[in-house]
Amino acid sequence: MIVDDDPDLLILLRMIFEQEQYEVLTVDSGKDCIEELEHGFKGIVLMDLMMPFMDGWSTIRKIVNMGLDKNVIISIISAKNCPDKQKMQELKPYIHDYIAKPFDINGLLSSITHLFPT
Repeated sequence: MIVDDDPDLLILLRMIFEQEQYEVLTVDSGKDCIEELEHGFKGIVLMDLMMPFMDGWSTIRKIVNMGLDKNVIISIISAKNCPDKQKMQELKPYIHDYIAKPFDINGLLSSITHLFPT
């Protein structure tokens, strides 16, 4: 699942991952991410940090508090090169990777393939 409020990025990442034979779900908000997890989504979650209404940090915190972190691997994708140290420390046990935008597509694919081979 890709969670990002940028529709162009969602389209681009969906196309790239589908070409690699991944099933891709895209949502544009933390609220929609939570709903998909409640409906049983399992897999990798690429989470943007800067989103309106509920940012990525709040979304991850809610995922953990609701016990929805089972069977998911959360990686952050963010335009911020450096994560907020306090928030990162608090949520570090639940975050697999922090990938800064703009990211190298081949590096991102390699990271995902390592976690979840097609």
